[in-house]
Amino acid sequence: SSRSRDEALRDKRTQILSRGLPKQRPIEGVKQVLVFASGKGGVGKSTTAVNVALALAANDSTKDVGLLDADIYGPSIPKMMNLKGNPELTSNNLMRPLKNYGIACMSMGFLIEETAPVVWRGLMVMSAVEKLLRQVDWGHLDYLVIDMPPGTGDVQLSVSQNIPIAGAVIISTPQDVALLDARKGAEMFTKVHVPVLGLVQNMSVFQCPKCKHETHIFGADGVRDLAKTLGIDVLGDIPLHVNIRETSDSGQPVVISQPQSDAVSDALK
Repeated sequence: SSRSRDEALRDKRTQILSRGLPKQRPIEGVKQVLVFASGKGGVGKSTTAVNVALALAANDSTKDVGLLDADIYGPSIPKMMNLKGNPELTSNNLMRPLKNYGIACMSMGFLIEETAPVVWRGLMVMSAVEKLLRQVDWGHLDYLVIDMPPGTGDVQLSVSQNIPIAGAVIISTPQDVALLDARKGAEMFTKVHVPVLGLVQNMSVFQCPKCKHETHIFGADGVRDLAKTLGIDVLGDIPLHVNIRETSDSGQPVVISQPQSDAVSDALK
């Protein structure tokens, strides 16, 4: 009958599609993976990922935390974590992460010269991502924080489809042009069945260090409005604060170097 033929065609299509998608495999030794993403670059995603990884370790000394820089073209974790050098290889030919502040780190920045541009086509980038996911000896980690590149391209899809992810955090400024891309990022993770834990509103307000007047340079509450539209939580507001920028540039992230500072307390309100 035509109905049975339609069902047979649907079954065959399902089989073909299932063969075309990669099977998710956990990263050996890693219990939970958290990805930090943004639709647009320059919104403080890497800074947030670094400080959250450090905060996870600081809040519970029994937990082991790792940090993976998946931004192949613009790796920034080496500078922010004050790390240089090439990873050593184990007897199984796996790369050993470099470590600082108690956090195991891996980045494309450890494998190339600091000033060398990565001029690669998509297939080479995907091969590098696969190596960073599968050819690193993480030991035993409670949390692996992945700093994703901006956008919703091949790297994001590959990571989402290859490994089980406990949740995604979307970083955005309150600016309209950033929010447009943040929404795309949140909806992409929903489509690939990755739970979106919430949004972080970065650079939410600037307070003059002299007169204490507050200015919403990038707009006010844009991320909160987007969160209501999408039905997800706002995890926090991070101010536009010079200490956050300076400590990141110096390789001494604010959570580890100035844990009692106003910048950290404002972000944790």
